[in-house]
Amino acid sequence: MKRVGLFGGSGRVGQRLVSLLMEHENLELSAVFIKNIGDFEKDGVLATQNIMEFLNSVDLVIDFSLPEATEILLEGVLKYGSKPIVSGTTGLNPHQQNLLLSASEIAPILYATNMSLGVALLNQLVYSASKSLKDFDIEIVEMHHRHKKDAPSGTALTLAHNVAKARDLDLNSVRVSGRDGNIGERTKDEISVMALRGGDIVGRHTVGFYNDGEFLELNHTATSRDTFAKGAIHAGEWLLEQESGLYDIKDCLDI
Repeated sequence: MKRVGLFGGSGRVGQRLVSLLMEHENLELSAVFIKNIGDFEKDGVLATQNIMEFLNSVDLVIDFSLPEATEILLEGVLKYGSKPIVSGTTGLNPHQQNLLLSASEIAPILYATNMSLGVALLNQLVYSASKSLKDFDIEIVEMHHRHKKDAPSGTALTLAHNVAKARDLDLNSVRVSGRDGNIGERTKDEISVMALRGGDIVGRHTVGFYNDGEFLELNHTATSRDTFAKGAIHAGEWLLEQESGLYDIKDCLDI
């Protein structure tokens, strides 16, 4: 049995990971890095705020936390040694992204803004459609529950990056994340990424391709957080056999 450490066990996906790992045949939950230790009570599972103690207690880390917590994790790996990491934390700033790259030089790390097979395939379809439908306007809309803190979602930004890559564009130069007032006509290369928040929506992403007389929309809807939790566990089992490096969800799904 491989020991799994969970970073962010109090979040919505983290709670599902706890339940799934407690029932897993090949993996066991051995430690949780959590802000309020008293909020987590499971027999035989270490709850800690000490990063060295946490890393020494696990063979694999699954991270669904906040950017500042992921920063602690990556700094811990750089200081105390290699541990495979599966991370689905979104909203990383440039410094945290650089830490991710540095840590991947000594440890196998799989980072993905979305752990679902459907979204992995959606990204491929979006890239292909963006390349083929050159004259179509592209708009991306994402919807999440009212509690989500970052916007646009990491998944939406990944989709936008694939659009920009397919069209040889610099996303930072063409991305629009809001429209208000008399702003003029839509520009040809504009890539719109809009965020909606409300209720308990797990996650919905739509990429629309619009032209005169026709339009095409590619959509993915997550109806359960188990989609992300199971995807992360699958990724973790795969990552345990890999060498140091930075991987994507597509790598472990062989698509």
